Amino acid sequence: MYNPDFWEVRLDHCDLERYPDQSALWFEPIEERRLQRRSQARAGRLFGPVMELVTASLTDRQREALLLYFVHGKTQEEVAEIMGINRRVVSQHLFGIRRNGRQVGGAVPRLRRLCRQHGITADA
Repeated sequence: MYNPDFWEVRLDHCDLERYPDQSALWFEPIEERRLQRRSQARAGRLFGPVMELVTASLTDRQREALLLYFVHGKTQEEVAEIMGINRRVVSQHLFGIRRNGRQVGGAVPRLRRLCRQHGITADA
């Protein structure tokens, strides 16, 4: 099918070799790739121990909200819709609230505290 807005141009691979890698859209500096690999390796090391704490220490609702939000990348609105609750309650499940000057609930603060107690750190 002919498309007047698109013109195919024949290009020899030698022509492409003349352009530096830095001009390509997909270019990542070596340092950035190294940092990304290190970050992925760290996440891989931490995932198992943190998931054990998630399974053992959180309520079912906190666990569901946490996994949907952080592991599956859902927004708080999407998590609320899936769980059949409003977004404010999702936020409370994840981050807790302050009541009478005290932190109440929240999967994230609880996991942070448990990770410190079990010696699970980002540097580990």
